[in-house]
Amino acid sequence: MTAAPARAHDPAGPLGRWAVKDTGHPEVRFRGLAAVDRGTAWLAGSAGTVLRTTDGGANWRDVSPAGAGELQFRDIEAFDARRAVALAIGEGEASRLYRTEDGGATWTETFRNPDPRAFYDCVAFFDRRHGLAMSDPVDGRFRILSTADGGRSWRVLPDDGMPAALEGEAGFAASGQCLVTAGPRDVWLATGGAARARVLHSADRGRTWTATDTPIPAGDPARGVFALAFRDRSHGLAVGGDYRPDQQSPQASARTRDGGRAWAPAATPVSGYRSGVAWLPHSRTAALAVGPTGTDLTTDGGRAWRTVDTGSYDTVDCTPDRSCWAAGEKGRAARLER
Repeated sequence: MTAAPARAHDPAGPLGRWAVKDTGHPEVRFRGLAAVDRGTAWLAGSAGTVLRTTDGGANWRDVSPAGAGELQFRDIEAFDARRAVALAIGEGEASRLYRTEDGGATWTETFRNPDPRAFYDCVAFFDRRHGLAMSDPVDGRFRILSTADGGRSWRVLPDDGMPAALEGEAGFAASGQCLVTAGPRDVWLATGGAARARVLHSADRGRTWTATDTPIPAGDPARGVFALAFRDRSHGLAVGGDYRPDQQSPQASARTRDGGRAWAPAATPVSGYRSGVAWLPHSRTAALAVGPTGTDLTTDGGRAWRTVDTGSYDTVDCTPDRSCWAAGEKGRAARLER
């Protein structure tokens, strides 16, 4: 059933509005989202919950992995309506990866973190076979996990090509967008929690990396870059800020036109802390950023943002068939509709 959209601003012209979908799980916070197309989307959230819809959000099927009730799912990557990989986060064995090939009817646990020092935050795929997952630093460097068979097996990559982490630096498992890919080999990693908020880039599927500072506020464990989006290997957006609701988040967005070698602040930044960002399908200049206080829209590649909705969302994802989805606290899920 489609509920009335929660918004306090006029829709952004032809963009449309968020139409909230009833997931039937108001107790769950969904920070993981994989939009396949206008009809199909996967959600991953607290209390080991994974949902799937194939009818545009009218109905949601609970496809949670058996025995995962104590886990916190924060990211999910879907290849289609039947195949997906879900990431549970946490210290040590709480970090796990699951794969399904039958729409969530059954899941196989394909990785359980054996290192108590590791804490996995995000997972991303280049294609249906090759993907990476990232952990907060272990022995002073971010740890990268790699798969070449669609998530059926994983191995830790050597860290000699990874720059040293800053003191206190980590990723944020807030939206499944702290690790993102574009094309067959490029991948970016977002950080915070240190004196500087950085973006790390690899052009060889995670083997070697370079790090670049961003203008997004840092210097506190609650501040940094929370989400990235790249429409190609050159043009990217970063959003974040301070996730504490009693703190301000000025200049919480940035953009790059050279693959992340340099980041420029937005002239008119997002209107507060934002944990998710996505380029609109087939657009070179338009994107959405979401957070607990609303949705912002840019139509000029991230130079200026304006608020178009005040509903609370943690993550956003768009698909090639011109569909966008969002999800967040209290079981919220929505699809952009005209």
